Amino acid sequence: MSEQPWTIESIRDALGNPTLAQRFLREINQAPAHELLNVFARWERIAKDTLAAVARGREVSAAEARGEDPTHGWHDATDRVAVEADRIRTRGAA
Repeated sequence: MSEQPWTIESIRDALGNPTLAQRFLREINQAPAHELLNVFARWERIAKDTLAAVARGREVSAAEARGEDPTHGWHDATDRVAVEADRIRTRGAA
């Protein structure tokens, strides 16, 4: 998809989930003219992120099928995230 410009149809197809695709179509069809490009850009980003996540999932699945550890080289951020979450809970969300 990176070579072709994004269209309403390609975004709808990339979303993959019929409910999400319907939400996109509803939002794009109901957007006022002055907000149309912002709505389109937001959903284009969501579609790109969705395709990237699917590609990563396929890579993980292929690595597992080859008997490899798909998490090799990943950094475990569990402790860092837990400390940050505790800090946020302590001071409260903004």
